[in-house]
Amino acid sequence: MFKRTAAQAWRYRRLHSHLSQAGQVARARLDRSAVIASSAAVTAGLLWYSCSNTIHNDAVITPTPGNISQSIQNAATSSTGITEDDRGICAVVWGSNQYDVINPNEPGVERVQYPVNASWLKDVALRDLALHERHAACVDARGDVYQWGDGFFGSRPKSQSEAQGPTLTLRGQNIIQLQLTESRVYALSASGNVYVFPANAEQQQLPTPASTSWWGTARPAIDFVEVAPNAKLAWGEKFVSISAGQNHLLALTSSGRTFTHPMNKNANTHGQLGLWKFEIPAPPSSISSPSRVPVELVPRAVADPFTKASPFSRASLPFAPLATSSNLDGIEDQHIRFSDSLFEMPSLKGVKVSQIATGSRSSFVLTDSGRVLGWGANEFGQIGLGGNITLDTITVPTEVVLSRNVPSSVRTRCIDISAGGDLTCFIAERTDGESSVYVDLLTCGNGQWGGLGNNLFSNAQGNPVRVKNVSGLREYNEKSQSMSPILPNAISVSPTGHVLLTLDTQAHGGPGGSGRDLVAWGLNHDYQLGTGKRSSLPVPTTLEHPEGGRFILGRRTALVKDLAGKVWKKSADVEQRAAAGYGNSLVYWKIK
Repeated sequence: MFKRTAAQAWRYRRLHSHLSQAGQVARARLDRSAVIASSAAVTAGLLWYSCSNTIHNDAVITPTPGNISQSIQNAATSSTGITEDDRGICAVVWGSNQYDVINPNEPGVERVQYPVNASWLKDVALRDLALHERHAACVDARGDVYQWGDGFFGSRPKSQSEAQGPTLTLRGQNIIQLQLTESRVYALSASGNVYVFPANAEQQQLPTPASTSWWGTARPAIDFVEVAPNAKLAWGEKFVSISAGQNHLLALTSSGRTFTHPMNKNANTHGQLGLWKFEIPAPPSSISSPSRVPVELVPRAVADPFTKASPFSRASLPFAPLATSSNLDGIEDQHIRFSDSLFEMPSLKGVKVSQIATGSRSSFVLTDSGRVLGWGANEFGQIGLGGNITLDTITVPTEVVLSRNVPSSVRTRCIDISAGGDLTCFIAERTDGESSVYVDLLTCGNGQWGGLGNNLFSNAQGNPVRVKNVSGLREYNEKSQSMSPILPNAISVSPTGHVLLTLDTQAHGGPGGSGRDLVAWGLNHDYQLGTGKRSSLPVPTTLEHPEGGRFILGRRTALVKDLAGKVWKKSADVEQRAAAGYGNSLVYWKIK
């Protein structure tokens, strides 16, 4: 009896356990179904959101349709630099228009996503054009300087009816080249004179004269100063090229002599000026003092070698080191008359230079023998002295060796230098023992956004590297019946990190060639590469028109007007040139 009762109890416990497990399984199935249903709902929501909102990997600010140019939304819009109605010439622009630099006719447009023709430069060919962050300037066919941009006018127009286009500033000086800084414009005339005037229109105004001249001499329209050499040039010698950094200027004469000019007290922070001691005009308030004041600008690394050292390792100094001489304390350096002279570099006397170039805080010269000398800031390796040189300041001109990565039997000669910001480009011509010639494009410096062009994003590169896709290119030469190297025709390096390169694919192609290919790479946050996307490119990529086809810079004969609207020449030879600005790009027609 007892055994039977125990067996029944055991069977009851098994039945209760089985029923309990069945209930738990049923509840688990219900919970699992609920989880699956909720997961499906979340997934469907994410799919709908991702399809309706595209998120780019390196996007900074997602533009809205209201701040992108309406003219590019039409698929038939041309971007060739030729107008569709009368086949006249015009500029092509794309990228940031935050300060009305590339498209002043549409002040409400923040960005131009694709290359598009710019009507404000219709039938206009220029001698030169320069872009800065907040202002721009150009030289028309008559040699007069025009300026525009929010930095020039001082404020941004609120509507299209208040649009402010190019305004004539410096006239009658026959200008051929421009260089811009944040607050100044430097202009080189055909006769070799160098002028400087403020970048802001209000600062250009001349003071009202106390009386009118008896002879009726015409006053200049703006306030400008001629920057003259401190020593007399030789007979027939004149300045033929200028290049401006952030706070300093280099000038080259027809005899190959190199001169330097300090813009303000920060002109030699990294030794980019090439000299320490010079003279500046005395302030107007000091009547009894001499007319010239000797001053000294010492590079920071020399004035204080431990400026970047930790407090533990930093040597204690009895006094704070001075990077500027004490007599500079009361002198205003933001005026165009801070320095009115060009000084020949003592270390380059006797060295014949064929080209000059400047980065933001670095300087370069190319000698007539094909060697490169560089000095100035080197935090990112932009001087190109190699990976073993870790100095952030190079105070004396030092040779840049471009033959490190090639066999010793290959002869290397530099034929061109381009620099912008903290990025430097060298065009090296290489010849091996078999007389085979090819050309490499080498870059060094800050490639954080792909500006090095070697398919890497590196913020420091001291050893010049070979740029992919554009180095070592060759084509068949119709005249010599042999293979010839494809040379870069022009390079424009933006201070913000993108590069525009024009390949001379027409030089040896015969009469069937249509122009030169335009390639771009580097930073692309503001559509400055013209791809329609915001992804930065670490390798050179051939630019294409939004309407289809390769972006080719052409040559032609066209009617040319000045910026005043008057016909300059009915049949002038012009060619397209590309300029890389601060987050934007512009292709204009240049007079040959």
